[in-house]
Amino acid sequence: MRRLLLVLTVLAAGATKAQKGSDPRPFANSITAEDLKKHLYVVAGAAFEGRETGTEGQRMAAAYIEDQFRTLGLQPGNKNSFQLYYPLFQDSLVSSLIEVNGQAFHINEDFAVNTAANYTATLYSSEIVFAGYGISDSSRDDYKNLNVKGKVVLVLNGQPAGTPANSRRGGFFSKQEAAQKNGAVGVLIVQSGFPRRSFGAKGTMYLNAFKKTILPNTFYVSDKIARAIMGDDFTAAQTGNPQPRSYPADIVLQFSKTISTGQSSDVLGYLEGTDLKDQIVVISAHYDHLGKRDTVIYYGADDDGSGTVSVLELAQAFSNARAAGKGPRRSILFLANSGEEKGLWGSEYYSDHPTYPLDHTTVDLNIDMIGRIDPNRKKGDSTNYVYVVGDDKLSTDLKPISEAQNKKYTKLELDYKFNDPADPERIYYRSDHYNFARMGVPIIFYFDGIHKDYHRPTDTPDKINYDIMEKRARLVFYTAWEMANRDEMLKRDIPLQ
Repeated sequence: MRRLLLVLTVLAAGATKAQKGSDPRPFANSITAEDLKKHLYVVAGAAFEGRETGTEGQRMAAAYIEDQFRTLGLQPGNKNSFQLYYPLFQDSLVSSLIEVNGQAFHINEDFAVNTAANYTATLYSSEIVFAGYGISDSSRDDYKNLNVKGKVVLVLNGQPAGTPANSRRGGFFSKQEAAQKNGAVGVLIVQSGFPRRSFGAKGTMYLNAFKKTILPNTFYVSDKIARAIMGDDFTAAQTGNPQPRSYPADIVLQFSKTISTGQSSDVLGYLEGTDLKDQIVVISAHYDHLGKRDTVIYYGADDDGSGTVSVLELAQAFSNARAAGKGPRRSILFLANSGEEKGLWGSEYYSDHPTYPLDHTTVDLNIDMIGRIDPNRKKGDSTNYVYVVGDDKLSTDLKPISEAQNKKYTKLELDYKFNDPADPERIYYRSDHYNFARMGVPIIFYFDGIHKDYHRPTDTPDKINYDIMEKRARLVFYTAWEMANRDEMLKRDIPLQ
C-alpha cells in the first residue's frame, strides 16, 4: 500500500507540474471577436427586451446562459441546479391620507410617499413637534432638548444655508433615521412642488423585506400642510433660524400597501479543478440590464452584455483546456448575476448564501463593460487599454499577477484611474465584485469607462469594438489561469477600505 501511495503521489505531482507549465495561449485563442459578437447579438437582442431583473426577458437570458454552460459540459453550480434563485418584493399602494384638525389632504396633491419606506399603519396623534431640519449627528443636533418619543415630527427639507450641498445628512433616509434614533413614530418632511404627478401605485422592487429596524412612516408634505400645523410660524421657520417647538394638532397619518413576491436568479456553471479543487476562482459578470420602457428597449450591449458573453467565452476556453488534459488545479465558478442594476442584488444574495465557501474562494474576477472606448480618456492609446479596478485592495498578490500576465501575453495599457480613493464616481463600489470584497475575497474589476450610450437605449451590439473586447477578455483568462494554477491562494493582507 505504501508503495502504491508513493506511485500515486508521484503521478499526481507530475500532473500538477504539467498543468502549471502548460501553455495557456492555445486556449486563450479560442476567445474570439467573432464568437463574442455571435453571443452578444443574442444576449443584447430585442427578444430579451433589455433583461430587466424579474421580467421574462431576464428569465430568457438566464435560460440562454444555462444552456451554454450545459453545452460546455460545466456542472451545475448550485447543487443540482444551474440557477440560484432569490426572492424579490414589490409594494403596491392601496391608500394614503393625511388629516390635520379634521381637514383632509390628498396624495400627490398635498403630500407624497415612498411606498417601500413605509409600512401599513394608521397613526393618530394630538401633538406635532417641529424639529428644524431634522438633523442629528456629531456636528448638529436639531433634536437637542426635544422630547419626540412616540411623537410625530415635522422637519424642513434639505440642510441649513452654508452646509455642503452633497452632504448625505440632508436626505430623506438620514432624516428618517435621525427621527427613529430619537424615538419619533412619524415624520413629515416639508417639500415644494405640489401638486405633483402620480408615480403610479406600484413601488420599485427590492431584495430584503425583513428589516432589523422598523423606521417611522415618513411623508413628504406641502407648505399647505405645514401651515395647517404651524400657522404663521412656518413663514418664520423658512426665512430665519427655525426654532424647535411643539404644536397641538389632531393629525391622522394613514398608509396602506400590499406586498407581492417574485424571484430572480443568478446562473452558476462549475468546472471542477484537480488537486486543489476545494479552492475556487470566481469569474463573474451581471447579465441583467434596464429592460423596456413602454416600447423602448434598453439593450445593454456593453452594460453588461459584454461581460456576460466574455464569461461564456472564458468558460469555453477553460473547458477546452480540461478536454485537453490541462484543466485548472482550482475549481472555477462562472457566475452570471442578475439584479446588479437594482443594487447589486444577485451578488449580494450569492455572497450571503454562497454555494462554495468564501474562505476557500481565492479571487473574484468581475467583468462589467469591456466592449467600448471611454471618450473622456485623454492619455495613452485608447484603442488598447482597460481600466483595472481593485487590484490594489485586499491582497498584495493581485497587482503583480495582473501586470505579469498582461506583460507576457496581452500588452494592454492597464489604467488605474478608478483606484483613486477620491474617485467621484465611486466605481469600485458599483459592480458585483464589491459584494465579494466586503466579505474579504480579493477582487479585480475590468471596466472600459462611461460613454454617451451608458444606460441609454442606444447601447447596442453594433457599437461594440469586438477586437479590443477580445483582448480584454483574454487578459481576464490569462489572469484567471495563473490564479487557478499557482501553488497558494491569494494572500488577504490588506484591510477592506
